[in-house]
Amino acid sequence: MAAPPARARADYDYLIKLLLIGDSGVGKSCLLLRFSDGSFTTSFITTIGIDFKIRTIELDGKRIKLQIWDTAGQERFRTITTAYYRGAMGILLVYDVTDESSFNNIRNWIRNIEQHASDNVNKILVGNKADMDESKRAVPTSKGQALADEYGIKFFETSAKTNMNVEEVFFSIGRDIKQRLSETDTKAAEPQTIKINQPDQSAGGSQAGEKSACCG
Repeated sequence: MAAPPARARADYDYLIKLLLIGDSGVGKSCLLLRFSDGSFTTSFITTIGIDFKIRTIELDGKRIKLQIWDTAGQERFRTITTAYYRGAMGILLVYDVTDESSFNNIRNWIRNIEQHASDNVNKILVGNKADMDESKRAVPTSKGQALADEYGIKFFETSAKTNMNVEEVFFSIGRDIKQRLSETDTKAAEPQTIKINQPDQSAGGSQAGEKSACCG
């Protein structure tokens, strides 16, 4: 009897590893704390290297265990951060809507993903601190949406402070990854059929041989 798949455990159906990346100070740790613990604080100490939280959610009747890694945005921790790209199934690219440079740097972060992460990793763009007064906003919503459209990824504006769209972001990328993993499982479970041509066939045999030479 075949062994159960590695991700099939008693307490969850899928284990999904997510990575939060973006410049220092954009609110990655605040987003993680809001989602994992339901709390918010303004007195955050800058993340040193890597931190992570776990939360189990339910999507479409499946229990999904999210292991969310929070990375340091500073340049001096970049080499530590890149080591975690490869294992990530989904990456949240976070910028601060009141800080245009953090938005402009998203392209650099995407280049890092292309260099270090798996080719099929799911990505989502997050404009945080959307609760701030419009007079302090430096990046219009339309600009964030345009960048997401350019890379073909989803886009959300969030506020860790007011809990705006925080759940929606994590549930959205979690659902997309679950769908990708379940499709992979389905393909792996499909029986592989090999057609073998018979040596002596009737006049129509050559056509049958041509059809059976490829899988489908």
